[in-house]
This record gives sequence, structure tokens and C-alpha cells, in this order.
Amino acid sequence: MSASSAPRTKVAVIGSGNIGTDLMIKVLRLSESLEMAALVGIDPESDGLARARRLKVATTHEGIDGLVGMDGFDEVGIVFDATSAGAHRRHDEVLRAHGKTVVDLTPAALGPYVVPPVNGAEHLDAPNVNMVTCGGQATIPVVAAVGAVAPVHYAEIVASISSRSAGPGTRANIDEFTETTASAIEKVGGAARGKAIIVLNPAEPPLIMRDTVHCLVSASDEAAITASVEEMAERVRAYVPGYRLKQRVQYDTVAADDPLRSLAPGTGGLLRVSVFLEVEGAAHYLPAYAGNLDIMTSAALRTAERMAARRISEVAAR
Repeated sequence: MSASSAPRTKVAVIGSGNIGTDLMIKVLRLSESLEMAALVGIDPESDGLARARRLKVATTHEGIDGLVGMDGFDEVGIVFDATSAGAHRRHDEVLRAHGKTVVDLTPAALGPYVVPPVNGAEHLDAPNVNMVTCGGQATIPVVAAVGAVAPVHYAEIVASISSRSAGPGTRANIDEFTETTASAIEKVGGAARGKAIIVLNPAEPPLIMRDTVHCLVSASDEAAITASVEEMAERVRAYVPGYRLKQRVQYDTVAADDPLRSLAPGTGGLLRVSVFLEVEGAAHYLPAYAGNLDIMTSAALRTAERMAARRISEVAAR
């Protein structure tokens, strides 16, 4: 059976804002294994719902209750949640009761963290997976790549995004952003300790997403670390074409009296590895500078496609 003739898994998107609408368009344009069943919102006048109607996608402005009551809901296999951490808790409870698989784009972190090139194959059967945050999707692959060569004693990431690309959902979840990203740096990236900082840049014209990753490691093979980071960047670029390293990986030896040593006590020779990234969006729905939103929707799409492929292979094996 060819990819184009393989059965598609029906999906719904909750959230008709920037992220949900961009995700809907990615499913429609890019996916050969997923089929849009519905876009769900709470504002009947939202641009996302209006666009969905023009694209012949079923809609409801009655939130999760409207989705459950829609014709064809029983056929939906995967539901993306692109709302807020607070709203997701109820959404997950309702969807779990109906046996739906949930891909969570909020920082609620009810399910295991998933970063596609790092642990994308590990949680394909989970009822709920969490896509961490935009900063996490951009930087955790780098932390993992460094950690593949040398244990990371401490990792700190700074995600700088355009203020224009931070909608009400992002702003309402700032605290959850830093907590969830720091946790995932440790649990998925493999760092002993993690820290995350987000900067909303008000510059005009808007700047694209830029990320800085600092890792403290024991003195190691710099060439091997560079090769690992560059290979990981290629893996991310396979589904986020605008993802790129801004310059070569930087290395600094940490002096014996440097305060940074307090972050990695008991170590000998210590090296600071610094990686500078930028993420340009694909501009499917959002402006190209909104790479922070594009990497989230791209990662969620990749994750759902893997889940759908797993289901199809299991059915075929029966």
C-alpha cells in the first residue's frame, strides 16, 4: 500500500488561536497520514474558526463539550490541545474518558515529555504526551547531543522570541514555561540540572526566534561534541526547515575560581559549551519570525504522525 493510499488517522485540534490554526494548516498541507476532522474554539468570531470553515473543516465554538457532541467524534483518534495549561487538565480528563490519544502543546505536562529527535519513539502508546515548550523543542536536542559525548552537569537555555508571536496563551503560561522547560532539560535532555529563561523581545521589525544553550561538562573531546550537535541540528531541520546554528559551537575552559563551578561541584576540568540557534518559521499561517510557534506545531505534527503509523502497523500485524 502506498503512502498516499494508506488509511489516515482523523485528528481534532482544540484551540483556534495562532498555534491551533497553524497546526490545522500543517495537517491539511503536509500530512499524508493525518486527516483534519475538526477545529475547536470558544470564540465564534475567531480567525481560526473562520479559516477552518473556508477550508471545509468542521468547527465548533463550544469548546471541549462541542467537540464531544460533534458528528464523527467517535472516529477521531488523536486530539491536539493548543489552549492553556489550566484548560488542558479538564480537556485531558474528558478525552481520556472517551479513549482519545492527546498531544498536548500546553505546558501542563500531564503526560511524558516528547522531543521528536531525542525520544520521539519512546511514548507512542501513551494516552497523553506533552510537547514541552517552544524553547524546549529548540534547545533540548542540543543538550542531548552534548550529553551523548560528555555528561552535562548543568544546562541553561535562553529562548528569545518576538513579543508579537507571544499570544495570550503564551503570556498566561510564562511560569509554566520556565518550570516545564527546566524539568524537560533534565528528564529528556539528560542534564543533571536545568534552567530555562524566556525573553519576549519587543523589537520592531520583529526578530525571529533565537536560542542560546550553555552546558557545563567535564573536559571532553570538543570535535566530537561539535559533530554531535551538528548532526542533531540536521535531524531537527528534517521537520523544521528554518532551524539552524548561527555559528560554530563555542568552548570556554572554566577557571578554578569561576562562580560557575558552584553549579557542578566535585568536578575536575570543566568546559562551558555554548550553542547559538535561530528558528525561522515556515509561514504556513504565521509570519516567518514566529519560529517559536512553528517549531511547536511541527514537533506535534511529527509526533502524531509517528503515533498514527504505530497504530496502522499494529492493525496490519493482527
